[in-house]
Amino acid sequence: MCAQITYTVRRSARARRVRVNVTPQAQVEVVLPQRFPQQAAAAAVAELGPWIERRLAEAQAALKRIPGRDGTLPYLDHRLALVAEPGRVRVHHDRATDRLLVPEGDVRDVVERYYRRAARDEVVRRLDWATAIIGRPYSGVAIRSQRTRWASCSARGLMSFNWRLLLAPERVLDYVVWHEVCHLQVADHSPRFWALVERHWPTWRTERTWLTRNGSSLVLSPELVGVQAG
Repeated sequence: MCAQITYTVRRSARARRVRVNVTPQAQVEVVLPQRFPQQAAAAAVAELGPWIERRLAEAQAALKRIPGRDGTLPYLDHRLALVAEPGRVRVHHDRATDRLLVPEGDVRDVVERYYRRAARDEVVRRLDWATAIIGRPYSGVAIRSQRTRWASCSARGLMSFNWRLLLAPERVLDYVVWHEVCHLQVADHSPRFWALVERHWPTWRTERTWLTRNGSSLVLSPELVGVQAG
């Protein structure tokens, strides 16, 4: 049964061990250190077969819940109705009516660009507030579309966040921001770090669990193609 699992291999100069990832798109990727033989990928997939199959089943189930299939998209704690307008080329968020005004036709790219822009505003506002409280500055913000990370904080204080966090409940984004801000003070995930997170965001376990269980569904639906003006 495990032999039927299809996977891709990616070589990494930074990897120190074999790592198997199951992506939100229900695909399996094996990350190999540069000097490891190709057979190590097959061995890892065989060893982790039952775990991989469980994760694939979870990802496939989550794909059925992808935002956008019902003509709306989540934006933190809001549901935005997708409304196509003839001649429109740029997405506009009408906050008074919770509508997302979009061009006609294939809108996935323009919607993603809108979410990327909005993510910067939402993240920076929260970062400024949290870092003022903790008393540690950050050096910059990048909005990305990482495959396996929701956010990161570099040793120099550069923050990176996944725009897909805007598809999650607002408290999840708040938690992720606080998680990274706490890394400005404690770089690792030691008990001292988690105690700091607990101090600033006491419900972090709830948000982290939500993200673990639902993160694979935080992608835009292919069915955003073909939106038509009403």
